[in-house]
Amino acid sequence: MDNPVVKSYCGYVETLDKNNVHRLYHDNEYGFPLHNDNELFARLVLEINQAGLNWDTILKKKENFFKAYDNFDVSKVAKYKEKKIESLLNDAGIIRNRLKINAAIENAKKIIELQKEFGSFKKWLEHHHPLTKDEWVKLFKKHFRFTGGEIVNEFLLSAGYLPGAHIESCPVYKKIVKLKPMWNNNNKKIT
Repeated sequence: MDNPVVKSYCGYVETLDKNNVHRLYHDNEYGFPLHNDNELFARLVLEINQAGLNWDTILKKKENFFKAYDNFDVSKVAKYKEKKIESLLNDAGIIRNRLKINAAIENAKKIIELQKEFGSFKKWLEHHHPLTKDEWVKLFKKHFRFTGGEIVNEFLLSAGYLPGAHIESCPVYKKIVKLKPMWNNNNKKIT
């Protein structure tokens, strides 16, 4: 957000063309509840890849990421070996960072473990909801790789587990509330 007068992401995207990657993401994805483990995994990997970069870069490469990572099929990514890692490291369409690629693979393996224990990654998230941001960060750092405070916060905001993705006056906010995101679930812990 280059304009210092704009104070929110919602305000920023209003200044953009309707086909801008930020506008499309804001209006159709950001803060909307995600319902399956591959969607959640995709969002986590994209947030990890954003670390140290501009979100604009990730949004522009998003389709390439889906293609390179087998549509973020958790079971496929968990089985990646050195040949696939080398292929990813040579793919100019994505972020070619070995630490981030290895984190995606190890995090896919961890999600499979959580699926065995809780039934799904989504159910694991719901089991721990609600937590404070700091509690979430601590939990993610215990279980996942490359998950610092900003990554965890943005992942949870973007997937509907923490409030704040949209300001209340934003038309998208009203759409999301109708979808009953976890943050708007009367703070009841799901067991």
